[in-house]
Amino acid sequence: MDKFSFLNGAHTGFIADLYDQYLSNPDGVEPSWRSFFQGYDLANEDYTLTEDTVSTEIPQEVKKEFLVVDLINGYRTRGHLFTETNPVRERRQYQPTLEISNFGLTDEDLNKEFSAGDVIGLGKVKLSVIINHLKSIYCDSIGVEYMYMRNPEKLKWWQSRLNENDNHPNYSTDAKKYILSKLNQAVTFESFLQTKYVGQKRFSLEGGEALIPGISVLLREAAETYGVEECVLAMAHRGRLNALVNIFKKPVRDLFSEFEGKDFEDENIDGDVKYHLGLTLSKTFRNGKKIKMNLVPNPSHLETVAAVAGGITRAKIDRKYKGDSSKILSIIIHGDAAIAGQGIAYEIVQMAKLNGYKTGGTIHIVVNNQIGFTTNYLDARSSTYCTDVGKVTLSPVLHVNADDTEAVCHAMQMALAFRMKFESDIFIDLLGYRKYGHNEGDEPRFTQPKLYKAIAKHQNVKDIYAERLLKEGSIDENYLTEITSEFKNMLEKEFDLSKEDKTSKVKEFMPSTWEAFDREHLPSMLEPVDTTYKVAQIKHIAKILSTVPEGLKFLRKVERILQGRAKMVFETNKLDWGMAENLAYGTLMEEGFDIRISGQDVERGTFSHRHAVLRDEVTEERINLLNTNPSSKGEMYVYNSLLSEYGVLGFDYGYAMANPNTLTIWEAQFGDFSNGAQIMFDQYISAAEDKWKLQNGIVILLPHGYEGQGSEHSSARIERYLQLCAIDNMTLANCTTPANLYHLLRRQMKRDYRKPLIIFTPKSLLRHTKVMSSVEDLATGEFQEVIDDTLAPEKIKKLVFCMGKFYYDLLEEREILEREDVALVRIEQLFPLHLDKIQKVIDRYPNVENYVWAQEEPRNMGAWSFMLERFDLVKLKVCSRKYYAVPAAGSSTRFKKRHKAVIDSVFNDNE
Repeated sequence: MDKFSFLNGAHTGFIADLYDQYLSNPDGVEPSWRSFFQGYDLANEDYTLTEDTVSTEIPQEVKKEFLVVDLINGYRTRGHLFTETNPVRERRQYQPTLEISNFGLTDEDLNKEFSAGDVIGLGKVKLSVIINHLKSIYCDSIGVEYMYMRNPEKLKWWQSRLNENDNHPNYSTDAKKYILSKLNQAVTFESFLQTKYVGQKRFSLEGGEALIPGISVLLREAAETYGVEECVLAMAHRGRLNALVNIFKKPVRDLFSEFEGKDFEDENIDGDVKYHLGLTLSKTFRNGKKIKMNLVPNPSHLETVAAVAGGITRAKIDRKYKGDSSKILSIIIHGDAAIAGQGIAYEIVQMAKLNGYKTGGTIHIVVNNQIGFTTNYLDARSSTYCTDVGKVTLSPVLHVNADDTEAVCHAMQMALAFRMKFESDIFIDLLGYRKYGHNEGDEPRFTQPKLYKAIAKHQNVKDIYAERLLKEGSIDENYLTEITSEFKNMLEKEFDLSKEDKTSKVKEFMPSTWEAFDREHLPSMLEPVDTTYKVAQIKHIAKILSTVPEGLKFLRKVERILQGRAKMVFETNKLDWGMAENLAYGTLMEEGFDIRISGQDVERGTFSHRHAVLRDEVTEERINLLNTNPSSKGEMYVYNSLLSEYGVLGFDYGYAMANPNTLTIWEAQFGDFSNGAQIMFDQYISAAEDKWKLQNGIVILLPHGYEGQGSEHSSARIERYLQLCAIDNMTLANCTTPANLYHLLRRQMKRDYRKPLIIFTPKSLLRHTKVMSSVEDLATGEFQEVIDDTLAPEKIKKLVFCMGKFYYDLLEEREILEREDVALVRIEQLFPLHLDKIQKVIDRYPNVENYVWAQEEPRNMGAWSFMLERFDLVKLKVCSRKYYAVPAAGSSTRFKKRHKAVIDSVFNDNE
């Protein structure tokens, strides 16, 4: 008896739909059907059924239905490889193709009807109709990659959405006119600049102008349909001027003044080139819905701004929108070479679903010029597409022909709908070209002569779309002439007016966020700040930090840690580093500030000192004791980050930019790990206020100190950060007492302005018996930029300036030698140096014969070069290691020998 005879009575459309479900989610299909489909797949090889197995058992009509389902899934899976998405090149050829012969079907089948049409919403129709439908959906101006997604609901959503209008838009005449108007602005603007500023860098959008109507439609629909109230947009320089003028409504007159190279009106900033500047704008649409739009300032270092934008978005979600990510939209515009080549792109993608970094989904748009400066796309990546990094998180990708403006807008709307429903990332690959060289000043035909011959002959996107609308009768020639003349006349008028301006102005970014904070300069950075707090309140917080909440059970070791905290405060009155740090957070929270700490292993702390987040032994519930304080007005958020420095620090910098009343901290696992984020230090942390008027209170903790752990885990490379210090751009500190750290952290938030703060934190000092402070030190003290010695001043012959852990090494040696003629003065704040306080210390010692700077680092590292340049109060000698290529030796024996030699040199009167 034929064991598949039951199939003769089954509806083939039902079987085909069930098989489609099986392909998407095998476990979601009833087990007997799953077994049947597994057998079918086993017998089905190279798209055809073997003759000696299944063909004699499965009814012919069912077999054919399956082959059509295979064809449908072939288009769904591989249709994007056969699209009409490249406006200036023939795309690469892929095998096997989607020819029906590759699916066991023939031309004779084209006129036969198949119930498999149910799968794509057509019902029982001819195969030719099914194929035309599939080509329209998957192989026209939009290629869709989504079949690798593992969520059945998302797959079903795409399959349903793509069936609507065969994945083609159906815009009204008014909508088409709006799209044309934005396209006209984009094209006319670039043409005007090319005429007026020949050869000047502008990183034009020509070849990708459809981005402007696409973004405009996206933002309008976000506000009007989904109630989005704010947008954070990040993009590099390609097309940025166009976006500033035609989306963010930057006054064209201001832009023309910048093209003229006029000086900035603010003497206290150096500004930046025009295609790096940001802007914040509120826009109201026709139905009264409003959206606030933020274009984040960016450096030339591609993809860096994407991490910053993520942090800004998350900060607004946390604080402004109370966790509702549907109220704010993050859009990141990439270049094709950058998203494929820059490692930070991968880091950003990996953040998308992490608790500490998710933003409710980002819409990634790639302006794909098919070239990176002069590098052909074939030399720029190994992957098929530049967007393949998005598949790491199974994000869908839409590949769109940038010459088909309606397809671009349609793709933007689909991307928005997906993001709003699933709170997930999505990528749009806008495939166009670059009309000129990289910066309008170089000759692209040197390296791509064939491509640029084709581009020179290619019709611009405005003319392509206008011809289409003229042909279908949506507009007439008068309408096109009118909107073009109107916009060009406006540009001419503003161009003439710009000649009257004497200076340019850098406008504040997110001004309402920072309206309560004034930009301050060096004198203010040296003024004392009241960081005192009542003893009773400190002890109240300490009680919370040392008590197991009712109903929870911690590990025995954790309970001992809490007992140790209680003993510090309520018995010995000797608080260690971790306790003082936690108390700083707790006091700030009571005063209404939020705390955010992120980085690798920050919940516990790399050196197991913080224990900010504890876990219930039974349920593994995460407990932050500071968040259980009923007196707190703020919240504390602590997140162990992914193994990233560059992306995470950029994210946290952005977070601090958007939320000045949150103490935002990034901690490196070891100080030298910050090397991986050096671009963030160079382009944002040290320079953003001077370039873009951006204040930022980010705090960076960099463990530093020579404990014989080898070259990588000794130095935080203090010299690099000191070299970046100038005027009033940031603060650098290397504290030696828990109390000083406590007051430093509190000072950071109690000021009425914000500057980045870099703290070189200890490792061995976390549990050093002499690194203790009392409750009173925390309650009544203040941050000390300089800590003087306590020896009798008149006995001192040698005054030694030092910092950090090395102070305790020198102190130990002095006690052994019983030297009372050597004073050790700690420079706790390296920048800005408080020269007045240092001078007062110097004046206390009338009999000094030698002034020394002592450091544990090699002479070409550490703070010596900085002190040599900036410390001019007295003539300093240096005691340090010799010049070395590495911070420290890998051998503990060699390390100890060299370390001891430096200490000996400090106390050697002959040196």
